[in-house]
Amino acid sequence: MLQSLASSSCVRLMQNHKSTWYFASLLLGYVLYLVFGAIIFSSVELPYEDLLRQELRALKQRFLQENECLSEERLERFLKKALDASNYGVSILNNASINWNWDFTSSLFFASTVLSTTGYGHTAPLSDGGKAFCIIYSAIGIPFTLLFLTAAVQRIMVFSTRRPISYVHRQWGLSKAVVGVAHAVVLSFLAICFFLLIPAAVFSALEDNWNFLDSFYFCFISLSTIGLGDYVPGEAANQNYRELYKMGITVYLILGLIVMLVVLETFCELQQLKQLRKMFYLKKEKQKDRIAILEHDQLSFSSVSKAAASSNEDNRHMFGSTTTLVPPRSDTIE
Repeated sequence: MLQSLASSSCVRLMQNHKSTWYFASLLLGYVLYLVFGAIIFSSVELPYEDLLRQELRALKQRFLQENECLSEERLERFLKKALDASNYGVSILNNASINWNWDFTSSLFFASTVLSTTGYGHTAPLSDGGKAFCIIYSAIGIPFTLLFLTAAVQRIMVFSTRRPISYVHRQWGLSKAVVGVAHAVVLSFLAICFFLLIPAAVFSALEDNWNFLDSFYFCFISLSTIGLGDYVPGEAANQNYRELYKMGITVYLILGLIVMLVVLETFCELQQLKQLRKMFYLKKEKQKDRIAILEHDQLSFSSVSKAAASSNEDNRHMFGSTTTLVPPRSDTIE
């Protein structure tokens, strides 16, 4: 008896807090996914890092042996200075010294990466004034960018998603859920072709040291606003029409980000995903609110009724019990 009561109470507890259990499982799955990614990245990249470290140590020792007049401390100071400058986008190499990081087109490209939160990190402000302005500019510009992207995506969704789905639903009589899934698949395929595959082919042709995988990697990392900064186009010394190229990349990144958001919003509007999201949300306590409103209305109605009753009682005392506001109707006509 006690076991059945305990089991039934546990079942009721789980049913009443179903969204909490779903969210706990979601949190556990996310942590496991993070751990899984860390294990894979560590096992794949750690051997390459170790090999690169060994090569650099061997190269450094060979350089010191060939230049005995140079001490290791002086070489360390020189390399540290060069690496610090490289982190700010300034290279000591002769073939990279002709490109400026803060001309107008490069600054425009930097501003677009800051406001879109891509942030490649290959260029950063050097002065204190530039760092302070970057803080103020980002604090105002990022919400402004979110507002612009939200408005642009909302307008595009009307013509790219809602109207086509409604048209197919009316003309062919298909279910909106089925049409929505098919439309989302087609839209994502077109976005991958025109904003990932074709630009990757273009970048692999324009950039000397990029293959197709490197170019596709750059496009995906950029449009997903990850922005690792290991690949940045237009930084080669022999880049033709560099200013125009940088402007084109800026336009591509903004348009590509809008298209990716449209695709993401299209998938979010699918009924299947809406039901999936509701599993992890807290349910609104509408019933309690309705009860409170009904109780408030009942109290108000009872108070009005009492007031009306007291008013009628006062009228009886003032005009007498036989007084009526409407004269009696006679059923006979003489």
